[in-house]
Amino acid sequence: MKVTRIRMEHLDDPFGIGVSRPRLSWTTETGRRGWTQSAYEVQARGKRIRVESADSVLVPWPFAPLASRERVAVRVRVTGQDGERSRWSEVCQVEAGLLSPDDWSARFVGGGRLLRTEFDVRPGLTRARLYATALGVYEAEINGTVVGDHVLAPGWTSYGRRLRYQTFDVTALLTEGRNAIGALLGDGWYRGRLGFGGGRKYIYGDRLALLAQLELRYADGRTDRVVTDGSWQAASGPVVSSGIYEGETHDARLERPGWSSPGHRAVYDDVDVLDRDLSVLTAPTGPPVRRTEILAPVATLTSPSGATILDFGQNLVGRLRVTAEGAAGERVVLRHAEIQEDGELCTRLLRTAEAADVYVLRGEGEETWEPRFTFHGFRYASVEGPVTRTLAVVCHSDMERTGWFDCSDPLVNRLHENVVWGMRGNFVDVPTDCPQRDERLGWTGDLQVFAPTGTFLYGSAGVLSSWLADLAAEQTADGAVPVVVPNVLGDPALTPVAGWSDAVVVVPWVLYQRYGDAGILAARFDGMRRWVDLVAGLAGPGRLWNTGFQIGDWLDPSAPPERPHETRTPAELVATAYLARSADLVAQAAEVLGRTADHDHYAGLAAEVRRAFAAEYVTATGRVLSDSPTAYALALCFGLLPEPAQREHAVRRLASLVRAGGHAMPTGFLGTPLLCDALTGGGRPDAAYKLLLRRECPSWLYAVTMGATTVWERWDGLLPDGSVNPGEMTSFNHYAFGAVADWLHRTVAGLAPAEPGYRRIAVAPRPGGGLTRARARLRTPYGPAESSWSIEAGWLVLEVEVPPNTTALVTVPGGERVDVGSGRHRWRVPYAEVAVPVTLDSTLEQVGDRLEAVTEVIARHRPEFVPYLGRTLSGEITVRRAVELVRGDHELMAAVEDALTL
Repeated sequence: MKVTRIRMEHLDDPFGIGVSRPRLSWTTETGRRGWTQSAYEVQARGKRIRVESADSVLVPWPFAPLASRERVAVRVRVTGQDGERSRWSEVCQVEAGLLSPDDWSARFVGGGRLLRTEFDVRPGLTRARLYATALGVYEAEINGTVVGDHVLAPGWTSYGRRLRYQTFDVTALLTEGRNAIGALLGDGWYRGRLGFGGGRKYIYGDRLALLAQLELRYADGRTDRVVTDGSWQAASGPVVSSGIYEGETHDARLERPGWSSPGHRAVYDDVDVLDRDLSVLTAPTGPPVRRTEILAPVATLTSPSGATILDFGQNLVGRLRVTAEGAAGERVVLRHAEIQEDGELCTRLLRTAEAADVYVLRGEGEETWEPRFTFHGFRYASVEGPVTRTLAVVCHSDMERTGWFDCSDPLVNRLHENVVWGMRGNFVDVPTDCPQRDERLGWTGDLQVFAPTGTFLYGSAGVLSSWLADLAAEQTADGAVPVVVPNVLGDPALTPVAGWSDAVVVVPWVLYQRYGDAGILAARFDGMRRWVDLVAGLAGPGRLWNTGFQIGDWLDPSAPPERPHETRTPAELVATAYLARSADLVAQAAEVLGRTADHDHYAGLAAEVRRAFAAEYVTATGRVLSDSPTAYALALCFGLLPEPAQREHAVRRLASLVRAGGHAMPTGFLGTPLLCDALTGGGRPDAAYKLLLRRECPSWLYAVTMGATTVWERWDGLLPDGSVNPGEMTSFNHYAFGAVADWLHRTVAGLAPAEPGYRRIAVAPRPGGGLTRARARLRTPYGPAESSWSIEAGWLVLEVEVPPNTTALVTVPGGERVDVGSGRHRWRVPYAEVAVPVTLDSTLEQVGDRLEAVTEVIARHRPEFVPYLGRTLSGEITVRRAVELVRGDHELMAAVEDALTL
């Protein structure tokens, strides 16, 4: 029995943490089946505290609060229900950052893209910490060495209300005597252009600046500080220009060798000291953006125009690292694109984003360069100039990978891998809609549907908690939530929009469900409540949200290409459905937090909206207004159909609609994540599998068959002839449609949380679609969990791993339901895919794949009805009634019955 992975909040390395009472988590490793914890002990500061509790995730800090800069060694040991006690864990060091604005004596300084100063270090240095941030993005150096491995620090937040600072241990970079420190600055999100349609610059400010505080602690207990102030020096530096959309231009001839080393002699300007509010400074809650992978090109191509184009084999996000050798002043020009069009880089889809980097050689032999202050979404890159080697550097928020899935279908596996790469590319500090064109914004609707998938694939609680803090900062007093966070679109983004603004409710709830963090609900409850109150006011006493602009089921394939919000599902139906759901989630959150009055109020509101929805949009038999798949998916998944018979009818109608469409994807951003769940929950997993496995456009696997390595924004990003969709809004790296991966995890493989944080696990795989195996693995807050099944020779084998200190409810396909404790478990049961018997009294929808044989028989006997068969044969009538409608006799009836039994 061993205690491992002690964490503070959601951080494995709680260094520079921004809270004084960090909650603790740990996992226990043991080979004992059914092991549960009965007590734990925490040791720190020479004290030991024992708590009789089975809790091991996000337990309260049991000591006096941390002070700013305080470093504490923490150990944990646990006791099992059998009374046996573990050994003490290894030490976890937690160190607080600067917790109060009064801890800062530094001031923001600017005046150039390169800033520096020199200082002395006395003998006996024991610890050195650099606390730093910027208005813009920065990279710090001490004595000629880059500090840390962060990319695009301090990241993107709602700068006027929240500005993250970073904490670095720089003890090893300092030497006794004279030292130097400096930083390079870039425009980044702070000063650079943001937004589509040309966007805007200087949204947050027009002056770059650095805030740095270097604290030196000595053995004699004294501390020295080196801070940004009026004594620093400034210069223009080699970064001529930089922008998120534009790219970066670096002139190596303007470099100042040794600029961050002591004794550097050059002409510098005085810095400007800026007066800024330091109360907005906050420590990070998640990992920074880092370089996470290096890819070499898989092919070198020559375009019709003669350009050299490198294919990296994967649509990725990051930048290029080039090695070149040439004369001073020669230029290396790098351009980026996700796709090729007519053999050239397809840059038209970037709209106004230039996505081009330029390096001007200094002419001193071999030179290697990588941009610092930009990123691009690309698979292909053109390279001009004397380049001898090019690599792609993948950059994204350095989250821990926690979830995996694979199955017997290689196309489905590639789809899942595309979802993973899409998340990597769009979690560049902020969860964005796309990483390549003049947008890259934190669209709330995209994340609202993707959050369940994202929280499985990666440990994203820290990143999303930070994003939710920005959402709270951007939310208006009356409850309006912008459609992009941070909000760089201004007042137009504050129009209440269903499915997008509802992220304020849905995302905290998802984080609670997946990580067991009730603190997120507590921190965000007021914003959740204010949003629902706002919409309830818009809906009025009738409880129907049927006014105002809505995005609706965005990119429904039936919508006109240039008007993707004009979908077949009425916007007011979507909006009212989301009001019911969000009110219900607020009620559940209130119950978790012990807010009884709030629970009763919002539960009552949700019930009123459900009744209004059913009265306005649902017939007595269960047909939903617009008769669209999205309408049925919303009604079924959000619990909007009051009667069992209505729900049964809705499932039948939904299955009929998707079958009638050849199982082509009939839904957009809001309907797609719900579609497979609506079918599976209604007893039609066969229809869900047919949607999953379809290869023709529109479908999930169509993009895979066309060579996609990420999830597309549009179902038809590439047309079947291989040409690029002519629309300007075509991205090949959007994660919204990748939300289906959550269904793969929970339903195909069968691994889901039964209680928040996976304290109790639901294992209930639903094999189908001809798959012969599937597996999902997840590193839960309690340890690794797994559900894996395989079918061979009429037997199904299910293997389950349950982490210590948890339990699982296992539903064996075709077999038992059983509660199990921790450990590995195995079942082997007879299995055959259930074939639903069809008869003359089955509906045409239930006939499924044999419908074609039925229509062929009818056509042979009654050819005069062939032109009318499509209109006559509704999926909800029985086969017998269909034969009667075409005036069939006993002979035709018998022939159709024979066709059904073949």
